[in-house]
Amino acid sequence: MLATLSGRDRPGVTRDLFATCSEFPVLVRDIDQIVMRDRLIIATSIDGDPNSLRALHAALLALARDLEMEATIAIEPAGAHSESSTHTERHSGRPLFRVTLMAPDLTPGAVADVATVIAAGGGNIDRIRRVAHYPVTAISFEGGGVDPDELRRPLASISAQSSVDLAVQETGLESRGQYLVVMDVDSTVIQDEVIDLLAAEAGQQEAVAAVTERAMAGELDFSESLHERVALLEGLPESSLAVVRDRVRLTPGARTLCRTLNRLGYRIALVSGGFSQVVAPIAAQLGVAELRANTLEISDGRLTGRVVGDVVDRPGKRKALEELAVRFGIPRRRTIAIGDGANDIDMLEAAGLGIAFNAKPAARAVADASVSVPFLDTVLYLMGITRDEVEFADARDAAGAESTDLL
Repeated sequence: MLATLSGRDRPGVTRDLFATCSEFPVLVRDIDQIVMRDRLIIATSIDGDPNSLRALHAALLALARDLEMEATIAIEPAGAHSESSTHTERHSGRPLFRVTLMAPDLTPGAVADVATVIAAGGGNIDRIRRVAHYPVTAISFEGGGVDPDELRRPLASISAQSSVDLAVQETGLESRGQYLVVMDVDSTVIQDEVIDLLAAEAGQQEAVAAVTERAMAGELDFSESLHERVALLEGLPESSLAVVRDRVRLTPGARTLCRTLNRLGYRIALVSGGFSQVVAPIAAQLGVAELRANTLEISDGRLTGRVVGDVVDRPGKRKALEELAVRFGIPRRRTIAIGDGANDIDMLEAAGLGIAFNAKPAARAVADASVSVPFLDTVLYLMGITRDEVEFADARDAAGAESTDLL
């Protein structure tokens, strides 16, 4: 028997349903329940002998009348709904997937497009749930029967055409456990480009911008452009670094993202083509223990116009991700890279999930997912972490802090 009750949600409906079922010699095989806008839908699959099921059928109809709910009840002969239709068997051992769809204003057409791609690939959607309702609407489709890699290209096309953000991930036991999250800093964790702030302090904005333009045109690689731009800072007082640190603006949601990842026990790292003297205090502020960044050489209280040690460039960012994954014993599939520019491409490609955050076209083209809203914590939704879970954890910690203050 498959029995479904729907109607206004109130305490005790689930209790009443299964208390009624308990009066008969039947077994519960499956349950699913959802509440949306104070409307409850609960379904249960029940096994038993024909006489018991017929009697239960009448009892459930009476219960529905008492509760002022609608009831849909179907009784099938034994074997008509065999184990071959269960979630595990239906997907025949193929990887399970989660597709997350996110947009400030989610249209029915975008939902239909995602469902069409999944169906065309032979996949089946087992569950759809809302992950967040603000500052964006995020919906997660969970199912199986199609390899997640086969969904990425057609869904990326939908993302580009419909101005929605999409992420495709494989789920299952291997996807569980500790993650490593590696993030770019400039224009990702912070809204600024540190080199530009330093150039403003040195009165070299135009000269630094000209070098940056040549690099973007492909005339210089990152390392060459970094050395040329830093050379223009020669003689800048060391005290200017503190001034720049005070001007740096965190990206909205950066604190929430790092606080939540730390709460989950994830490893977080910042990898920056910027400078440790500015980025290290930001990392400490966010509770990030791992940092890779360039270091400005200072002599007699002034910048020399040189950097110390190896440059953290495009290959260096990928190397940092790979080395940290090995050090922490985290499989590559459980690594996440977040960045916005060409300098982040290698680490986006290397990560299990590469996320382009308000990124340039070159970075978006290689990433597994993209985020086009200015809130860094929306990355959590692509990881399957809901807004409600984040807010509940924050509220619980705040309540705990208040209790501690009272002691």
